[in-house]
Order: sequence, then structure tokens, then C-alpha cells
Amino acid sequence: MNSDKKHEAHNPIAAAIDAAEDLRDPLDGLVERTTVNPGAPFAPEVLEQLAVLKQNDRAAFEALRAQLKTAGCRVTALDEALAAASGDIGGRGPTQADLLLNLAHAAELFHTPDNTGYADLDINGHRETWPIRAKGFRRWLARCFFEETGGAVSSEALQSALNVLEARAHFDAPERLVHIRVGGLDGRLYLDLGDEAWRAVEIDATGWRVIDTPPVRFRRAAGMQPLPMPVAGGSVDTLRSFLNVQSDADFVLVVAWALAVLRPRGPYPVLVLSGEQGSAKSTFSSILRALLDPNTAPLRALPREDRDLFIAANNGHVLAFDNVSGLLAWMSDTLCRLATGGGFAVRQLYSDQDEVLFEASRPVILNGIEEIVTRPDLADRAVFLTLEPIPEESRRPEAELWAAFEAERPRLLGALLDAVVEGLTRLPETHLGTLPRMADFALWATACETAVWPAGTFWSAYCGNRDEAVESVIDADPIATAVRTMMTTQTVWTGAAADLLDALGEVVGERGAKSKTWPETPRALGGRLRRAAMSLRTVGIEISFRREGRARRRTITITTPCAPDNAGT
Repeated sequence: MNSDKKHEAHNPIAAAIDAAEDLRDPLDGLVERTTVNPGAPFAPEVLEQLAVLKQNDRAAFEALRAQLKTAGCRVTALDEALAAASGDIGGRGPTQADLLLNLAHAAELFHTPDNTGYADLDINGHRETWPIRAKGFRRWLARCFFEETGGAVSSEALQSALNVLEARAHFDAPERLVHIRVGGLDGRLYLDLGDEAWRAVEIDATGWRVIDTPPVRFRRAAGMQPLPMPVAGGSVDTLRSFLNVQSDADFVLVVAWALAVLRPRGPYPVLVLSGEQGSAKSTFSSILRALLDPNTAPLRALPREDRDLFIAANNGHVLAFDNVSGLLAWMSDTLCRLATGGGFAVRQLYSDQDEVLFEASRPVILNGIEEIVTRPDLADRAVFLTLEPIPEESRRPEAELWAAFEAERPRLLGALLDAVVEGLTRLPETHLGTLPRMADFALWATACETAVWPAGTFWSAYCGNRDEAVESVIDADPIATAVRTMMTTQTVWTGAAADLLDALGEVVGERGAKSKTWPETPRALGGRLRRAAMSLRTVGIEISFRREGRARRRTITITTPCAPDNAGT
């Protein structure tokens, strides 16, 4: 072999170039040639064929481009060379974004009333619903791109495509409601099982059944766990063995609260658990959460601001807060709105003008050692349970308790669903003599109760619980306690707020009047009286405010039920 032949044999680049010249299609073997010669894609005949492939079969071009990048080709320079060869001054442009938009035609777009864009996806024969901006939809779109091209999509192209899809969902797609865990439509309730097949339980007046494609849309938030497949034939009474309840009335209220959770709208009473250490408050809360809305983080600390509470409410149906030591005034007011339905508006991050809006109600569990709820407006929306310490001889290992609960969970859920069916049947004909603050909750629990216990059982337990709550709130409020004590010696008191502040100061003494919880001004006293008026009215003490005389001087009148018409000051 002469020296030239030997040189060519030991020069793979030259051999690859010579072999490429003999090929009819310059793209045949291009990836292999690029491995030994990264400049192979820049040959004029190759660029010409790449430009044709890009125009005629975008997906095939993107797949080949990804392979060339892996082989060592500088694809950015290749894009520029293709643009120059074709006379395209703008360069490649958003070709990947265009391909993503074509792939996204497989998704059915829509938007919610707050203009959030969503997409329905067909995944392995079942429908999944994801916000367009959520990781679930982004992963689906990136996977479609990879399956089509064999390459990875750039973050810039993905973001561009998402912007367009969100606009299409807003302007060109229908509006639909999206629920989390529980939804309703046309008199039927739907419970998202949270499983991989996205199945749900459909409930109406004729019964309940598991369906593959519910007519309502559900959203899956981070941390959501699946519910068990419900099983008929269970008994709600079985739940009592897993909860530290001392009385029949307390258990009735727990079941009523659980049945309210299975409704798609509020109001939902706040379940308040109190008791000393060792009364299984956290376990009580965890079991209820696992039964109705399981989550990887079932119990959480109380949020420190509205934004955190808004995020929690937007990503879970049941909110359970553990070891609460007290409620600030703003948190108490926010929980009131969350119980009966109200709006939250927080400024969107990285924006000066846009707001993120949330309007809904959520079931809430609070537990703590102390008396957590002291403000009457929240107390009127709550169900209070006091848990007694569990004797050492009655304690069960936690592993044993949860194993037994998991075995019964499908039948417990089925028993609750049976009660919901009863409620849907009887609700149109259910009436109460007097309607409490949480009227819809009371009507619903009354409609469901005959599936579990005799008629009237719930109302008796609820009225007793409300009376105890009033006493607890009055005891926790020094102003309400002082007014009640003052009115034990008289039937009517009338005067200005300043005079009442002095009179109540005499009741509580110097030490009470100098405490931090005592109002310092007549104006502050007026506000405290208005807040305590509802609780005092329940125990027979009426408080009224009126303006008199030309100076419109405000007068406060406090009366008891037995006050005669001509009673003096």
C-alpha cells in the first residue's frame, strides 16, 4: 500500500467526506458523519436538503436537529446557516413553538369565571384537567414534543406556546367551573376519587355510583391523595371507635360536619377541637381529613397572613390546622369568610396592578389545648368539641389504629354516601322552626340524619352545642362577662358609653379595668358591645344604641327579659 493510501486509511474525516460525496441523499448517514466531523451539516448540499426537510416535514427536521446536536453539531450556527441559505433574515424563529401549538390541538381548551386557562387532556383513555400554567400540562406538552421529534423543547418555545394557548382558552374557548375534590351539577354531587384514572363518585337521589368521566371538571392540586373505592353496606357508627368522642351528641355533630364536607358549596361550620395533652386532637383531625380529603400533609400550622391561607384554600377542600394557640382578630374574620363564603383578593406576584381572586368556602378544622375561638362571630359559625384525656389503659398503638381505620375506610365512605343520598332526597321537604346562622348546614344535616339516626337528633345536639358555645364566648370576653354580672342586680341600664365604661369598671375592679383586654375609651367600648351583643342576646340581655336630642348624643340601653315597661335607670 502506498503512502497516500495509508494516509487516507488513517484519516477517518477524509474517508467520511469521500463517502458522503458518493451518496445520493446528503442527509443519509449525516448523524454518523457529524460524530467524526462536526462540520458535515454545513456542506452546501446538506444545508439545501435540510432547508427542504424543514419546510416539508417540521417534525422530522426537529428530530434530526436534536440528533445532530447530540452528535456534536453547533445547532445555533446551523440555524443561522440555514436562515442565510434560504434568505430568511429573521433566523429560525419560533419553530418549536409552532410545533407545540400544532400538538396542542389534541387538548380541549376552556377558561374558568376568573379567566384562568385550562385544558382537558386524553391520557390513556381517560380525561385529565390541568391549568395551562400548571406543571402537569407543561409536562404533557413537552412529552408530546419529544414523542414527535425525539428532542427536547426549549423553555423559550414552551413559554411562547403557553402564552398563545392561554389566550386561546380565554378568547376562543367556553367557560366552565373547575372543582377540587367535590363538585355539583344539575342536582347531582360528584366526589373526585383522586385515582390515576380520574374517576369520581356520582351521587343523586336514587343512589351513588363510580363513573369514569364525570360531567364536572376536577383539578388535582399538589399533595392530594386518592380516596378508597367506596363500598356499600357499612355503618357510620364504626367511625366512633376511631374518634375520641365522649357523648352521643358530640358524635352526631362530627358526622353532621362530615356530611357537610361532601357538599360542593358552603356554608361549612368550623370544627373546633379543644382538650389537654393526650386527648388525641391531632389524630382526630387526621382521621377526618383522611376520610374525606386525604393529603400528604393533612395537618398544618395556622398561616401567618391572608396569602398563605388563600393558597391553602385554593389547593385543598378540607383545611386542618394543628396546635392552634390563639386566633388574631384578622384570622378570626378571615375564617368567618371562609366558613360561609367570601372573597379573597391578593396582589399577584411581580405585578403592581393584577390581583389573584378566590371566592369560595372551605371546611376547616382547628385544634388546640386552649379555648381557640373567643370572638362571637366565628363562634356562631363553629361546632365545638371538648376531648377528654385518654386513659393509659385505653390507648392504642398508632400503627394499629391506622391499620384498622384503613380496613374500614371504604365502608365508612360508602355509609356517608348513603346518608348523602338520603339528604338529596329529603332536602326539598326539610324545614326548621327557626333558622340558625348556619341555616344551610342545619337543613342539610337534618335532611341526612334519618339515614343514620332518628329525626330531631341533630337539632337537639346542635342547639345544645350552640348554647355551650355562647357561654364559652361570654366567659372569654371580659366586657360581656361584666355586663352580665351588672345586669343581675337590675333590669334596665341607660346611659352614655362613658358612663357605662365607669359602671363596668366598678364591676371588674381596678385590676380588671387596667388589663390589656379592657377598652380604654368609650368608643372602643361601643365596638366591643356590638360584637358581644349577639352572645348576650342569646342569654336574654338586649343591647340597643340610639341617638337622642339635638346634639345627637348616643345612648346605650341594656335590658333583661323581665324588665317592666316603666323601669328607670
